[in-house]
Amino acid sequence: MGRAKAVALEGSITAGADFLQLDIGEAPPGGRADWLAARLRAAIADGRVPVGARLPASRVLAGELGVSRGVVTEAYQRLGEDGHVAGRGRAGTVVVATPAAVVSRPPTPRRPPRVFTDRPGVEVFDALRAAPAEVDLTPGVPDLAAFPRAAWLRAERTVLNRLTPAALGYGDPTGTPALRLAVANWLARNRGIRVDPAEVVVVAGVSQALGLLAQVLHAHDVHTVAVEDPGSLGVRQHLANWGLAIPPVPVDDQGLRVDLLAATGAPAVLLTPAHQFPTGVVLDGERRRRLLAWARDGGLVVEDDYDAEHRYDRPPVPALRGMLPDRVCYTGSVSKLLAPALRIGWMLVPPRLHAEVVAAKRMADLGNAALPQLVLAELMESGAMERHLRMLRHRHVRRRDAMIRAVRAHLPGAVVHGAAAGLHLLVTLPDEVDDVALAAEALRRGVKVQPLSWHGQRPQPPGLVLGYAATAPSEIDRALATLAHCLP
Repeated sequence: MGRAKAVALEGSITAGADFLQLDIGEAPPGGRADWLAARLRAAIADGRVPVGARLPASRVLAGELGVSRGVVTEAYQRLGEDGHVAGRGRAGTVVVATPAAVVSRPPTPRRPPRVFTDRPGVEVFDALRAAPAEVDLTPGVPDLAAFPRAAWLRAERTVLNRLTPAALGYGDPTGTPALRLAVANWLARNRGIRVDPAEVVVVAGVSQALGLLAQVLHAHDVHTVAVEDPGSLGVRQHLANWGLAIPPVPVDDQGLRVDLLAATGAPAVLLTPAHQFPTGVVLDGERRRRLLAWARDGGLVVEDDYDAEHRYDRPPVPALRGMLPDRVCYTGSVSKLLAPALRIGWMLVPPRLHAEVVAAKRMADLGNAALPQLVLAELMESGAMERHLRMLRHRHVRRRDAMIRAVRAHLPGAVVHGAAAGLHLLVTLPDEVDDVALAAEALRRGVKVQPLSWHGQRPQPPGLVLGYAATAPSEIDRALATLAHCLP
């Protein structure tokens, strides 16, 4: 009887699973989880398992394949880390995003769109976003497949169930009281900033914050804001659009060269002290002290805290705003935490500028949409945002490590910068490389990157700014292999 049962069980192992006609006999010894994850990933990519479909329960699929349940759960976990599936509690494991199709040969070169030039215009980011690519390593893009849809829906139901009719009318241009309180609590917990909720101004992202601030600065006869060099091309474009001069201040491995700031004559400076874009350096303690001394003498600091929550291998760095609130304007958003499409951010300004910033916000749009603010406030206050951030940190570390390994394997002459935090790496290259031409050729071969040259006003060493947060490790390796073929 026992022998007959064993024979029957052995026969079920050989048969495999009806689901996708999986045959465990195809799996290499010791590599069953890798094999299963690859088969599932390919089926999701080619549409056999579409977005919204539920995968078999791990116990059921393990039984059909004749493997331990751990093999199936490990395969599901890898797909989850790549952003392709997500656990939905009793609903099981559901497909939430489609990976790029598996390519067994190098992508066919195609005529590149007119994106990469030495002097990019204001339309360049729209053009780059619209350009087709098989792997997108654009910096600053979060893992949109990881957006906490279930948590957002729960928060939305909670908000709608207790919403009063009055909340649907015109509101305070500075934002809903609930979100301003939630932001104040979030900043106290995560950024070391103690602020009264009444000081928080909710804005449509950091770009609007800069526009509002520019209008107020012009009214105070401030027409120049110094910026980091290299520094964000997009930020420079926004400031220039509002008629501000933007003299460059060099950045080294300790951050902004504060000793050179005074030479610009600028009464204000914008910087990213917690995680400098694009180099990834942290403004060190001595530079912070010098910068705050400069501000106390009459300077104004604009602190862009664009991705400070995403840190991995170093302790948190407190925000400058918490040290000198009367001389620091602070901006932040959920664009790197949740999604840019939400268009929700916040700013804190010195008390003397607060009323003028609020007036500019009122004339701009009467305030952000209230419902998304209330839902975000519920996410922040319920603890769902912290849980989401912890999940992202684990996923980002795996993808960052995959990118570092891929750089070492495929670009041995490159140097990696800024790995301890953020959503991107800076990779500097040998001096003979033209990084703009390299980025253009990479796009022609299906890989989207940004050249370091874009982000500098002065000449910079050649390099690439590579985002990893939204890309699966397997795709990262494939993209870096393609970049290696693009080098002269």
